[in-house]
Amino acid sequence: MTEPRTRTAPGLFAPAPGAAPPHRMVGAQAAMELRIMLRNGEQLLLTMVIPILLLTGFSLTPVLDLGPGPRVDFLAPGVLALAVLSTAFTGQAIGTGFERRYGVLKRLGATPLPRGGLLAAKTLAVLGVQLVQIVLICATAAALGWRPHADAAGVAYAVLLVLLATACFTALALLMAGTLRAEATLAAANLVYVVLLGLGGVVFPVDRLPGAVRTAVEALPITALTEGLRGVLADGAAPSLGPVAVLAAWAAVGAVLAARLFRWE
Repeated sequence: MTEPRTRTAPGLFAPAPGAAPPHRMVGAQAAMELRIMLRNGEQLLLTMVIPILLLTGFSLTPVLDLGPGPRVDFLAPGVLALAVLSTAFTGQAIGTGFERRYGVLKRLGATPLPRGGLLAAKTLAVLGVQLVQIVLICATAAALGWRPHADAAGVAYAVLLVLLATACFTALALLMAGTLRAEATLAAANLVYVVLLGLGGVVFPVDRLPGAVRTAVEALPITALTEGLRGVLADGAAPSLGPVAVLAAWAAVGAVLAARLFRWE
């Protein structure tokens, strides 16, 4: 007795083995990374609460001499830069370092997702968190009296700086997390965060540093981001190519090194 034939549309149940298209793999990984970041209480404290506390505290109390004008005008661009650093570098480095230690990255390495795809997915997830950060920080700064002086070109320039800085810090975070042990990454990432908070122009004016130190600090990505944002948002200055060049160079070098040296286990 022969089995009855089922009539189906041609190719309806045909198997399609193989990896998904790159954009779908990156999108799925980015969505998962975003959910993990939003569920991490310690990371939200670092990325959301600390920048707002610094902005509010230093704006309302004259602990530091920030020069003429409202204190919030100087602080708001620096705190925005700090938020980008905390999410794209510090939180990303620590989280990825422990994912590597616990074998999460080893399992990802067995999937078709390439290293460049992982970098892209983590960058997209960071941008999602940063959008929330920027809205909260700008709202807090506005409540404290901040009135940005940027026109449409200045706002577009600020967005470009944030995008370049996000790519730069994410690449450097993955470079650190993919080459150091988790404990070393935890210590190094927090140390870098504290040092750049003090030297990167976030809450202390860079022009008050000694000459040699200032020259070195101005080549750092956090300083380029801080000074670039402060120039267009606080001072109303025309966009400058200097911060863009610094951030683009760091982003390119960091991405190449992360793609070549990152270890899944």
